[in-house]
Amino acid sequence: MKIFIDSADLGEIREANDMGAIDGVTTNPSLLAKAQVRRETAIEQICDIVDGPISAEVFGTTTETILEEGRALAKIHKNVVIKVPLIIDGLKAVRQLTAEGIQTNVTLCFSGNQALLAAKAGATFISPFVGRLDDLGEEGMELVEKICTIYRNYEFATNVLVASVRHPVHVLQAALIGADVCTLPLKVIHQLAMHPMTEKGLAKFLEDAKKIPS
Repeated sequence: MKIFIDSADLGEIREANDMGAIDGVTTNPSLLAKAQVRRETAIEQICDIVDGPISAEVFGTTTETILEEGRALAKIHKNVVIKVPLIIDGLKAVRQLTAEGIQTNVTLCFSGNQALLAAKAGATFISPFVGRLDDLGEEGMELVEKICTIYRNYEFATNVLVASVRHPVHVLQAALIGADVCTLPLKVIHQLAMHPMTEKGLAKFLEDAKKIPS
């Protein structure tokens, strides 16, 4: 399973990349606003750091505006993936962008039926939002399992990209289900490396190291 970082913060992205932990990056308007950076500027800079799929989200909501933005963003770098909302106009745009050889990431997916339509439109990635479903009292990972089953049943090429990840358990569950990608905030990437027994064992080794004759 590939791991992407969900961030527009260049410092976070560099740190995750230096760890060898990430295969790509996802951004969205909320992350860009948090980082206080222009979308185009951020995408250019991120592409200089990470050699992998970089999702750049459109702001338009009509087929025409999505296509216009998507084509312009795709020209920034060969690794740019156009992130499109899962709405009817978005699906129409995805079909056209795919026909033009432009990769797409269909975002804000909350049902298996939506994921089926995105795959039929030719999406490169589908992004089910597991954390937001959990917030509503649902089981977000059940949606991921459904989508993976649907795609395997019919051999769709669309990659399942688990988004809105809140904790390491989501990552483990996604890997067990067989999702293609998980996109994580830096905090969760750090948590993947942590275990209290590791810390305890390291402390013991370091203490014993002081007793070794020099």
